[in-house]
Formats: sequence, C-alpha cells, structure tokens
Amino acid sequence: MSTERVPVSRTRAQRSEDSRARILDAAVTCLIDGGYARATTLTIQSEAAVSRGRLLHHFPSRDRLLVAAAQHLAVKRVADTERRVRQVVEQNPPADVFERADRVIELLWESFSEPHFWASIELWTAARVNGEIADALRPEERRLGAAIRGSMARMFGEELASRARFRQLRDLLLTSMRGAAMTYTFDPRDPRNDSMLEQWKDLARVLLACSGA
Repeated sequence: MSTERVPVSRTRAQRSEDSRARILDAAVTCLIDGGYARATTLTIQSEAAVSRGRLLHHFPSRDRLLVAAAQHLAVKRVADTERRVRQVVEQNPPADVFERADRVIELLWESFSEPHFWASIELWTAARVNGEIADALRPEERRLGAAIRGSMARMFGEELASRARFRQLRDLLLTSMRGAAMTYTFDPRDPRNDSMLEQWKDLARVLLACSGA
C-alpha cells in the first residue's frame, strides 16, 4: 500500500484568509517603510503579490486598509509583549511584586520602539485632516485600548492590578511612554538608556505601595 500523502487542497475560505493576511502584512510594511503618503494601494498590491481585484475585494478603501493593518500588527505585538513578560517571570522569578513591575515596565517601554507604534503614529497624524481615517480609527483604537488594559493587568499580576491606584499608574505609563517615544522621531537613541525608565519604575513603586495590598 502506498504511503504517499495526498496534498490537501485548501478551502476557498482558507485561501481568502491567507490573501487577506498577506495584504495586511504588506500594508504594515509599506506604512512603516514609506509613511502614510507612500503606502498606496499599488505599492501594497505589489508588496503582497496579489491582484488588484483581490485587494479591493478585501479592502475597497485604502484608508480603512491601513487602519486595519496597523491594528492587526498592534494586536499581535501586544500579545507578544505579554508572552515575553510571562517568559521572563517563569525563567527568572522576581524577588517580589515590585521587581516584577520593573520587568513589565522595561518590556512595555520596548514595545514603543517597535513597528506597530510607528505605524500608528503615521495614521494618527493623517487622521488630523482626514475624516475617513479618523472615523475608522476611533472604534479600532477603543478596542485596542481595551485589549492593552487587559494585557497590562495580566502582566503586572493580580496582586498589583487589584490595588487601588493601579489604573492611575497604567494610564500614566501609557500616556507618558507614548509622549517620550515621540521624541525619537528627531532624536534617535538607545531607548534602554532613557532617563524616564527609572522614573517610571519609581512611580510604580510609589503609587502601588501607597495604595496597599
């Protein structure tokens, strides 16, 4: 009896999902490499190696494609940051909850140097004068924000996330890191040496310690 495996053909739905993923990945690449202005449908189509009809089937609007692409990457990176925190905690268990907070803050800050952040910046800037992007971004950013808040609670752990001033710390970290990261557009440097990093760690200890267990 022959043991040769018969190739299993993919369903139409699987092929459609594959092409959609290729388009999203290509759009992210174009957005990061060339910025919003150069991330045209033709450039994205070429990068994704799909037909014009296939691209328009999935995304009739260029701006909504770019928003979907940025959110697609951001969700993956949020999950990846949480996974890295879990690995760090498992491989090198922190001495206490505040050492864990230090590790989370370091990895969270790293995420503001990653492509998804710069893709988002391109779209936020474009949204100031482009109503379609603003309308598309608004609900997506709310969903992403909820995912980030949930992820941060899991990364810090139940003991810290349940403290009274954790939400205040969470929101301060996100807004402050976003602002600090923006300065890297004109002053590139090693984010691991940013003076704000130790200040964020101190802030976490102050707010979480004073709110009690």
